[in-house]
Amino acid sequence: YVAKTKADYVQKREQHANRRGREALLPLAQVRANRPALDWSAYTPPKPSFLGIRAFDDYPLPELVERIDWTPFFHAWELRGTYPRILSDARSGEQARKLHEDALAMLGRAEAEGWFDPTGVMGIFPANAIGDDIVVWSDPQGAERVAVFHTLRQQQAHLTTCAALSDWVRAEGQGVDWVGMFAVTAGKGLDAVVARFERDHDDYHAILAKALADRLAEAFAEHLHRRVRTDLWGYAPDEDLSLEDLIKERYEGIRPAPGYPAQPDHTEKRTLWRLLDVEARTGIHLTESCAMWPAASVSGLYLAHPEARYFGIGPIGADQRADYAARKGWSEDEGGRWLGSI
Repeated sequence: YVAKTKADYVQKREQHANRRGREALLPLAQVRANRPALDWSAYTPPKPSFLGIRAFDDYPLPELVERIDWTPFFHAWELRGTYPRILSDARSGEQARKLHEDALAMLGRAEAEGWFDPTGVMGIFPANAIGDDIVVWSDPQGAERVAVFHTLRQQQAHLTTCAALSDWVRAEGQGVDWVGMFAVTAGKGLDAVVARFERDHDDYHAILAKALADRLAEAFAEHLHRRVRTDLWGYAPDEDLSLEDLIKERYEGIRPAPGYPAQPDHTEKRTLWRLLDVEARTGIHLTESCAMWPAASVSGLYLAHPEARYFGIGPIGADQRADYAARKGWSEDEGGRWLGSI
């Protein structure tokens, strides 16, 4: 096993060396100097309405159903098109309408019988950027570090600016800023529901339940983020956006997730789990590979700066790999394992 693992790391390093050879990268020092230019003197980070942690048990299902983005649901069934237009599509409309009706019927039954048990936790803490890291403090005065979120920076030579998530948090010494984080699930009761359908050899409804749990988890993340913007943090109290606006991410601030393009390192979830005590509060646990279980779960950070945007890190150079591994306290093999896909 050890020999195979090392061989896999060698293969991944060779693959990424080949990819880096095809795409020009800039030195880490240069891209750090080429970060997005923000006028911090003209911006005061909005103070949250509270600091600390809030947990949400058995969240009302109807509030999540109204936030469901149905387009990916249909894509999961290999029905291509955009909701609601897909319901009237000449080719797939009849099948889409039947599937949508079945989904709504299942959601009604799920609410009546308490199937999905939506559960979540979120928190907001004082924070500052130190280099490419986001340091979380025990209090607004920065008396003690309680956690560090490590971020990666874009290095491609063709980019106008090279972003890291830490760019949208005020630097240490410039005054206090804030960072939020969350984890939500709609999958706590899913296994029992699926098992019941499978015992009855009802594969269709078993798959339907899994697909709906995934959509509800995403809807929970969307719904909670809106509450954060308008109330729990309150930096956009007058926001009035449609579901389409939310799906197209026309809101202020971002909620980047560890393991996704803006921060492809899945191990950053461990810091979030420790800070929010996620497993104890929600039942969501991390596997050895830092995947979330139940699978119908979503987690991430909240950054409130109005210029914050989503982006992809893309390939990084050996200099940033070594720098990041040193900041994380990783061995070469650990760096190869966790950064192998970058």
